[in-house]
Amino acid sequence: QVQLVESGGGLVQAGGSLRLSCTASEHTFSSYVVAWFRQTPGLEREFVATITGDGGRTRLSDSMKLRTTISRDNAKNTVYLQMGSLKHEDTAVYYCAARVPYSLTYDYIHALEYKYWGQGTQVTVSS
Repeated sequence: QVQLVESGGGLVQAGGSLRLSCTASEHTFSSYVVAWFRQTPGLEREFVATITGDGGRTRLSDSMKLRTTISRDNAKNTVYLQMGSLKHEDTAVYYCAARVPYSLTYDYIHALEYKYWGQGTQVTVSS
């Protein structure tokens, strides 16, 4: 059972930056694909970014790819989401999720594909 804890959310002005962290309890964390999703009330969870276990491949959503990076430090069991040029519409609860991949070449970008979830961290961007 992998436990995930997000941190780094908060209130930021439009145009600002935030770095979110997702720290896992699992010592074999490098075996897990990790993704970030976000959700606003009344809407489904939206894919933001994903990274393979070794950090060798990433994929970002079209809306975020020009101003966001995802990275990981497996020695610290942590995945990071660095977001810049934040907009009011980026306001959401951000969740990290993890799973053991069946395929090393498939990008897991759907929420239903993930088994383990954190509790989320609120990001609020003031306009």
